[in-house]
Amino acid sequence: MTKEKKEFKISVTGDLGSGKSTVCEILAKTMNAERVTLGTITRKVAADMNMDTIEFNKFIEGKPEYDEKFDDYQRQYEGKSGNYIIDSRLGFHFVPSTYSFYLKVDLVESARRIMNANRSTESYSSIEEGVRKIQERRESERARFKDFYGVDILDMSNYDCVIDTTNLTPQQVADLMIEKYLQKNSEDK
Repeated sequence: MTKEKKEFKISVTGDLGSGKSTVCEILAKTMNAERVTLGTITRKVAADMNMDTIEFNKFIEGKPEYDEKFDDYQRQYEGKSGNYIIDSRLGFHFVPSTYSFYLKVDLVESARRIMNANRSTESYSSIEEGVRKIQERRESERARFKDFYGVDILDMSNYDCVIDTTNLTPQQVADLMIEKYLQKNSEDK
């Protein structure tokens, strides 16, 4: 797998419920890479503060010290040697040498997936509530990142490759990502 390049960094972001975490886990195992996930860290901090992710995102709006802590954690990977799969909303921004993927998913499918995942920090009583909360969270993140970094996470030109995961299994998505990465890597030689 890594014969094409000795070391690599891939960043993965996307819509809520697009399968980022599952796909990153598959990629890390398949490509023999370390998985770096900011979402897990963020959810833990939110839970430690007795907040869900929406409440936490709203809480940290206007509090740059939280973002700076998360940002510094990611920035260290730009100069680090090794193989990394970076699962982060702004991984492409803080580690610009990554090959960046954006995973898209239909909003209703997103809500269904999150409901089925039974996450303690993200629970919905219905698909409709899920759709509403997902939209709220996404807009909160988008506004915060635009204000703080001048980056629009929904501008697809930020990414090397965009994949719609709505009708794909996580394994199919991971396989497609590896194919796209290797294709780009061979073009760069």
